[in-house]
Amino acid sequence: MPGTPRDRRRPLLLLTVLVIAIVGALAGCNSIPPAPLPTVASVELPRYMGTWYEIARLPNRFQAACASDTVARYRLKGDGVEVLNRCRRADGSVDAITGRATPVAGSAGARLRVSFFWPFYGNYWVLDIDRAYETVLVGEPSREYAWILSRSPHIDDAHLQALLARAQSLGFDRLAFVTTRHGAPIADDGT
Repeated sequence: MPGTPRDRRRPLLLLTVLVIAIVGALAGCNSIPPAPLPTVASVELPRYMGTWYEIARLPNRFQAACASDTVARYRLKGDGVEVLNRCRRADGSVDAITGRATPVAGSAGARLRVSFFWPFYGNYWVLDIDRAYETVLVGEPSREYAWILSRSPHIDDAHLQALLARAQSLGFDRLAFVTTRHGAPIADDGT
């Protein structure tokens, strides 16, 4: 019979299920955005140019084939920076890619936009750099990507641990960093 108590409860039951489903869906969206990521006050781009060796990084898909000897070379070019990234694959061959970085207006050189495949860009933010421009921590606001770079292929463990601690203090997953093995340097001709 349409007028039974059971029939009158059906719309209330459907409404309750709907409210629970909506609340559950919204609860999954309740993530706290990361705090703003501070950079260094400024970077003297001419001093930053040259060769940097990757000491450690957060794993990422675009470096998945890199087994060792990851190195970046930066050169001023026009109003930006030419970027040449190279690494050695497990089979010994060299993988290389060239891109372009452009300083973000108002960032005093501490934030750059990098593209290896136009029109796609990524953030390259200098988060920590020593006074001598010998070691640097680079990352980006989502904290999914980060690198520790050095002018030499090796740094002492205490210095590495200090940079990892700095990364952690900025919200990066310290334990997720992997170190980069360096053996035979990659020559300028790519061998």
